[in-house]
Amino acid sequence: MTWLRTPYHHNARVKGAGVDCGQFIIAAFVGAGLVPDFDTGDYSADWMMHRSEERYLSFVERHLNRCEQPLPGDVAVWRFGHCFSHGAVVVDWPRVLHAFLHENAVCLGDADKGMLSREHLEAGGSVPRPVRFYTLAGRG
Repeated sequence: MTWLRTPYHHNARVKGAGVDCGQFIIAAFVGAGLVPDFDTGDYSADWMMHRSEERYLSFVERHLNRCEQPLPGDVAVWRFGHCFSHGAVVVDWPRVLHAFLHENAVCLGDADKGMLSREHLEAGGSVPRPVRFYTLAGRG
């Protein structure tokens, strides 16, 4: 929660100055001593719109286990574009904490509403946005 209102900044990880959704999750888990620090390398701000490689998920799945029902402190990951590319820390599902470009900051969100819940189709209408959950449970 200490990251709240940190401005959104692509590929940054500085509390109070700038962070994106992936770097926020890494910083929160590293800061809590739950995972070792690691570098994601460079990535473009819109990589998920042009590629289907599950790069974001590869980092998540390296450190977390997939689960069905998220608990506080678990991670939710949504598909935006062609692949799973946006994540948040679960506060109390469906309440999440995430660095969200559309809010331009780290904010609290409701996964049952807005862009997190629905994917708008080019032809009109919308469908539920795919989401997966991950936990540290079971990691040694």
